[in-house]
Amino acid sequence: DTAEMYSVPAKAETCGSTESILGNWFANNPGVRQKVVLATKVAGPSRGMPWIREGAGMTPQDILNSCDASLKRLKTDVIDLYQIHWPERHVPAFGMMYFDQSKAKIETSLHAQLEAMAKLVKAGKVRHVGLSNETPYGTHEFIRLAEQHGLPRVQTVQNPYCLVNRTFDNAMDETCHHLKVSLLAYSPLGFGSLTGKYDQTGLDGPGAPMGRLAKYESMRKQRWARQSTLDAARLYNQLARDHGMTPAQMALAFCYTRWSVASTIIGVTSVAQLEEDVKVWGTQLSAEVLAEIDAIRLVHRDPAT
Repeated sequence: DTAEMYSVPAKAETCGSTESILGNWFANNPGVRQKVVLATKVAGPSRGMPWIREGAGMTPQDILNSCDASLKRLKTDVIDLYQIHWPERHVPAFGMMYFDQSKAKIETSLHAQLEAMAKLVKAGKVRHVGLSNETPYGTHEFIRLAEQHGLPRVQTVQNPYCLVNRTFDNAMDETCHHLKVSLLAYSPLGFGSLTGKYDQTGLDGPGAPMGRLAKYESMRKQRWARQSTLDAARLYNQLARDHGMTPAQMALAFCYTRWSVASTIIGVTSVAQLEEDVKVWGTQLSAEVLAEIDAIRLVHRDPAT
């Protein structure tokens, strides 16, 4: 899974770089591309990133152009899953608390966006369509429009889902169940807070690890770096240790227990991290652990929303 705006934190000079790295890997390793499910995303409106389409919105032509650019960087002729990274319309995402009805006007209709996706599918450039950072309303509308107009049906929604952000469970779970849309859970380790690495030092104490939350000032201003998030993460991490697991093992195993999760999107910076994450597959959490997880959430409800 990648995106045209990656890497993170987003910068003009690195926009598209992650796709290029993957593309070079495919080119240098013949046969690898056929063994993976490749997903990428078209960026929504700039959201403070003026280097994306010069700060403009997201038109149907922008979707077509972005797909072509991604295909070129990825050095492939087809994207398995093409996702709208965040809605074109105003939604309370990325740490925002409320929907602002004064900003509710939709510039590019969902129908027009889906028609652009249909052109990409018909051209053989995209196999399946997905959403990201989406709401129950948006998910339902995309499905309704697809069924009404014979357009590609949304297969997945990639939203945040982890112990410190379970907002998906508040309405999206029911929506996706009835519409048969799968969740791709991103940030299952809460941007590193659920690995335990910040438990002793915080983000800036002596010996604090240089993860992205600690290293980049822009990341410290986000939901994952809130003190309430770190406080809740410490409780979950200690619960994991009390039951003989590493924090990362319990956090990932929790995601794997959820019926709505089709796949988790992990991010690692070392082979050791990757090996730890992969070994979690198949780990079962007891009813006691799950009950204790819910008890923590009852007091510390989704601080990284």
